[in-house]
Amino acid sequence: MTTDNAPDDSAGTVGVQHDGPVLRLTLDRAQRRNALSPAMLDTLVATLTDAATDPAVRVIHLRGTGGDFCSGVDWVATNTTGERPPTGDLVRRIPHTAHRVVELVHALHLPVVCTVRGWAAGLGCNLAIAADFTLADTDAVFWEPFLPRGFSPDSGSTWLLPRLVGVARAKRMLLLGEQVGAAAAAEWGLIHEATTPGDLDRATDELLDRLACAPTVAFGLAKQAVHRNLRTGLTEAMDNELYALELACRTADFKEGLAAFRQRRDPAFRGR
Repeated sequence: MTTDNAPDDSAGTVGVQHDGPVLRLTLDRAQRRNALSPAMLDTLVATLTDAATDPAVRVIHLRGTGGDFCSGVDWVATNTTGERPPTGDLVRRIPHTAHRVVELVHALHLPVVCTVRGWAAGLGCNLAIAADFTLADTDAVFWEPFLPRGFSPDSGSTWLLPRLVGVARAKRMLLLGEQVGAAAAAEWGLIHEATTPGDLDRATDELLDRLACAPTVAFGLAKQAVHRNLRTGLTEAMDNELYALELACRTADFKEGLAAFRQRRDPAFRGR
């Protein structure tokens, strides 16, 4: 959700860069605090979908240009055409755009790292908290601006927030529209880490390097098990773990991990 009332004609772009095993997706619409246009959402959906089956990609990095990460969907621009959207437009369209991006970030069998500067609002906030690891500098702000703008929350916020920070804090963000700074977000468990601005890129690169060398298949299986087991009892959770373990033990990285342990060296995982 943008906090600026002036519409902008520029649709913006999403930079897509393959940096070895790291796929970098850069929201590039700084003049609108990287508010997401329909074209940008389409690019994110297509690129993340392709990454899911690309064996060369082992970690995804999501970031924004300029001083902000993302101010959400550009509702101002999409609602200043003078034409009222037809009934059912949101129900038909949004599951394939904004909601699909959140689903992909949350469910991909790949680690997703998000770097946040400045605003992470609306869909921007939900993308950040759907990522596996979000790092933010100390001036970053996480905000769910739906109620203060007169409409109800979406893009997974009512599902993600209670699971991350509990119901009471989720209500503070969703129902009262409270803005949360990076230090509090890290303390609450909303994000992975809050850093000083000068350390943000270094900390992000270190984490990306670590994940790019991780056993990618096992990571994806473990991520899936964590998410599934939030909604199960202990017995079903252990069944899910056993299924994941059976698959992980068939990977080349499992054999490499055992060999490295026996030889007292660091493993050289290949993500397969």
